[in-house]
This record gives sequence, structure tokens and C-alpha cells, in this order.
Amino acid sequence: MARTSTRGRLRLNGQPLSLADVLAIAREGRGAVLGRAARARMEQAHQALLRLEASGETIYGVTTGVGKLTTVTIPPEDRIALQHNLLRSHACGVGPPLPREVVRAILLLRAHALAHGYSGVRVEVAERLLELLNADLLPHLPSRGSVGASGDLAPLAHVGLVLIGEGEVMRGEAGRGSARTALRRARIVPLSLQTKEALSLINGTQAMAALGVLACADARMLLGAAQVATAASVEALKATDVPFEDRFAKLRPHPGQRLIARNLRALLIESEILPSHRGCAKVQDPYSLRCAPQILGAVADALGHTEEVLQREINAVTDNPLIFPEADHALSGGNFHGQPLAFVLDYLGLAIHVLGAVSERRLARLVDAKLSELPAFLTRHEGLHSGFMVPQYIAAALVSETKLLSHPASADSLPTSAGQEDYNSMGMLAALKAREIVEKAEAVVAIELLAAAQALEFIPLQPGRGVVAAVAAIRRLVPPLAEDRPMGHEIEQVRALIHSGELVRAVQRRVPLRLG
Repeated sequence: MARTSTRGRLRLNGQPLSLADVLAIAREGRGAVLGRAARARMEQAHQALLRLEASGETIYGVTTGVGKLTTVTIPPEDRIALQHNLLRSHACGVGPPLPREVVRAILLLRAHALAHGYSGVRVEVAERLLELLNADLLPHLPSRGSVGASGDLAPLAHVGLVLIGEGEVMRGEAGRGSARTALRRARIVPLSLQTKEALSLINGTQAMAALGVLACADARMLLGAAQVATAASVEALKATDVPFEDRFAKLRPHPGQRLIARNLRALLIESEILPSHRGCAKVQDPYSLRCAPQILGAVADALGHTEEVLQREINAVTDNPLIFPEADHALSGGNFHGQPLAFVLDYLGLAIHVLGAVSERRLARLVDAKLSELPAFLTRHEGLHSGFMVPQYIAAALVSETKLLSHPASADSLPTSAGQEDYNSMGMLAALKAREIVEKAEAVVAIELLAAAQALEFIPLQPGRGVVAAVAAIRRLVPPLAEDRPMGHEIEQVRALIHSGELVRAVQRRVPLRLG
């Protein structure tokens, strides 16, 4: 178990978090602590909640049951038991666990939401979430079961169970163990919940938001790699760079289109291949090459919009009811509904599917001798060797799968809680799908990069500066394909190069490639 150091921890005081803050916590092991101002606000709201409860006011989930059982009055002597029962009843998720980085982001975002001081819970609840985070003692959260409306109820209930010493924690990437035992070893005291505290833990969009932030970060790096792959294929297929001129983008001023065109021009600086065929008879290239600024530019704009929505959401208060201490009001509403995230995460998934699909089309041209000046399947001995024939099959299969996954989850609501919750967002499913689409598209772009690097072996001229840097990074891992060999591991190596950002950083050391 890797505890974070006390130095450099993020202080939660109500100020907005950035997407970069979430990534630092999730992936770099940074810790977080609750600030003095947040403690004061939380205490003020908690005292207001206690006054409201003592006054006899009806408060959802405090003096009543939840969901369809909201008409059931809970007597004072049963209200603490209600909170513990909410966690036990809702913690019934199924499926493979969420990855460690996602769980770390969830712990941060839930504590941050409570720190705003509108939930009415004690300071200890947010503190305990951060203790788990800082000790890297992570709840085992099954990934399936949230309908994304009353928040991510099931996964967040599994978080709450660990706080009270029940449920399970992660051991390594696949194992799990008793939360009670793990808390005792870490000298973390389990919580004994008070009024409203379980409800505040489970009403929130933090699971889908955490997945979304991480998927966006990976998609941003993948978009950079896709531009590198595009430039490499432009060189290998002897396409023209004329469509990348800024004059086109000025007449259709979408920001993404202009960004991609600028990057492609930078990647192709100092190319010896481009001028070698300027006078050829070919007037226009296929869309996958000629329209790269328009296609990938639209992907960039979709990604930017998704990041904007997530930036707002990670700083939102999303439980129910909300406590307004300045007026001693408890107001029931629907801030936990995941529709804003469901829409944009579906949008992200569709955009990244398109990124992968157009990458596969360029790959198909690279391996087809009828569509290029390259040898069939990029091998000197076609027939005896199959070269890149089957890697293109792999890419086609992956793109077919991402096409299925790009069906919008947000279009498919089902009612729950006997019709009380009659329209659900399915935002968690949208988030899970987006993450999976990004992972598969990384492999598709990796195959295109490998094929383009192989194709350039047959051209005795130097490509652009950015392409040279990318090919060098690939060649440090994968040699040219002189004869057939199993390539699955090599595809995964280049996919990891994309995912880690190493490919893009290698290119950025040579050319001004902008990610957004």
C-alpha cells in the first residue's frame, strides 16, 4: 500500500478543482486534505441540519424513506439505522471492479463535493474519504449497476460501506479483502454514521465524472497520436499537404479544424517526400487524408466540449436534499441526475469511434497495392509473407466493436424504484463505454502508426520532422518487418506508447504539436 506524503497535498477549501488536479490525484499519487474554510462551512451546514431535524420538519432521507418509500416516516430512534441500511441495501453492484485510478478520483470528487458545505454531514465524513485516498486504501467498486440518475448509487454505496468498516477493499489490481481488517491495519477508525450521511455519500455523479475525466485525458493524448499517424500516412501514401493550408480554416472557422491543420503542417516540416511528387497527375486525395482537419477537428471540438462540461461537474454539489444553512432550509431537488454527463460522454465515445474508424481507412490504403505505390501488405515477399494483412483485420474488428459501443446510452432510459425514478440518464454506462472506445481506438491508431512506419521503409526520402521523431520512437520498440512474425505484442507496445503520452512527447521535442 502506497501512502502519499503530507507534502504537496491538494487542499480542499471550496475553490474549483481543475481536470489536471483530478489527474494528479488519480494517476500521480498526490494526496488531499480538507482546508479550514471547508471545515467551517461543513460544520455550519451540519448544525443547520440538526436544527431542522429537531424542529420536526420533514426531510427526505432523514425523516423519510427513500425513492418510492419517501412517504414512509422514519421515527427518531430508527434514523441512524436508516443511514447504515441505505449503504447495505444499495451496495449490490456487479461486474469487474473499477480501476484504482478511477476509485482514487471518486474519493477525491466525493470529498470535494461534501466540502462545499451544502450536504449537512459532519466534517469527519469528508476527512475519512481523504484518509482512504491518502493511505491508498481503495474500496472495491463493482463497475456495473448505476443508472446515473439518483447519482451513482451502487458504486458510491460500496465506498460508504468501507467507511463504516464493511464491504471490501482492493488488493493489487484483481484481489480484494476485508475492509474492517484493512482499516484496522491502517489505524483508520470506521465511521458510525449520523443523520443524512449515507444519503450524502451515495447521491452524486462522482463515478461517471471520474471515468469521464480520465477518458478525456486519454482521448486528448490519442488525438495527438492520431494526428501523428495521419501525417505519417500522408507521407507514405504521397498525399498532398495543400488541404492543410490555413486559408481553408479561415473560411470555415471551427477551432478544431484550424488546430489540426496547424499541427499537420508542423509535423510535415522539412519533408523531402512532399516536394518529390508536387507535379503528379493526382488532383485530390481520399477523404481520410484530405479531410483530416475537418474530421479530426470535429473530434477535437467534441472533446473540448466534453471537458468543459466535466470541468463544471467536478465542482458541482450533486446530493439531495441540499442544506442551505443561512436560512435553515432543506430543499429536495435533482442535482444528482446525470443527464449532462450522459450526453457529452456519449458524444465523446462517438467522436473517438470516428477517430479510430478514419485511422483504419488510412491503414487500409497503406496495405492495398492498388491504392498506393507501396508493395502489397507492406512486405517485399507477398505470398510467402502476409505482412500487414492481418493487423488491418484487427483494426477492422476493433472499429466494428467501437461502432457498436458508440450507440448512445443516454437514449435508453429505464424507470426504477416503482416508477418514482421514471427517467434515468444511464450516464455511468456512457462513461464506461467512452473509456472502452478510447482503449480500442488506441490500438487502431497504433496499427496505423506501425504500418506507416513500415511503409516509409520503402521510400528513400526523409519524411517531415515530426514523422521522423515518431518513427524513431516506434523503432526503439519495434524493428521493421523483414519477414512475418507475431505482432500482437508489438501493437500493444505502441498502444502503450500512445497511452502514456511518450509518443506525443517525443514528437513535441521536435515540432510544436499542440494538444488543445
